[in-house]
Amino acid sequence: MGVMTRWLDPDEQRTWRAYLTASRALMEALDRELQRDAGMPHAYYEILVRLSEAPQRRLRMSELAQVSGSSRSRLSHAVARLEAEGWVRREECPTDRRGQIAVLTDEGFATLAAAAPGHVEGVRRHLFDALTPAQVDQLRRISETLAAHLTGS
Repeated sequence: MGVMTRWLDPDEQRTWRAYLTASRALMEALDRELQRDAGMPHAYYEILVRLSEAPQRRLRMSELAQVSGSSRSRLSHAVARLEAEGWVRREECPTDRRGQIAVLTDEGFATLAAAAPGHVEGVRRHLFDALTPAQVDQLRRISETLAAHLTGS
C-alpha cells in the first residue's frame, strides 16, 4: 500500500513558489553585492562573522561547520580559500589530534569590518525596507519556528 501524497493546495503552492523566488533572489542579490564590494561570496562572509563572534575569534572546524550551516567538506574548501587570502588560519586542536581550529586573523577581521557596512545596508535595502514592522515581526516568528522545526532545537 503506497502512502498517499499530500499535494499542495493552490494557496500553499503560491506561498511555496513566492518563498522560493524571494529567498533565492535575496541571497543572489546579497551574494552579488558581497562579491563585487568585498571579493567574497556570502558563505565566506558568514564564516568570518561566526569567527569574529567566537571567543578569541576561534572555533573548532566541526563547530564552525555546524553554526555556519555548512557540510564539513564544503567548509574545509572555504577555509582553505580564506587561508589563501590570509583571512583565516588553521591550528591543530590541543585536546584532539584529529581536530582543527579555525582562527580569524587580524587581516580577516579588518576585511570583515570593511565589508559589514555595505552588507548590512544591502540586507536593510533588500529585506527590511520592503516590510512593515508587523511583517518583520511575522517573518522573525515564522523563521524561528521553521529553524526550530528543521534543526530540532
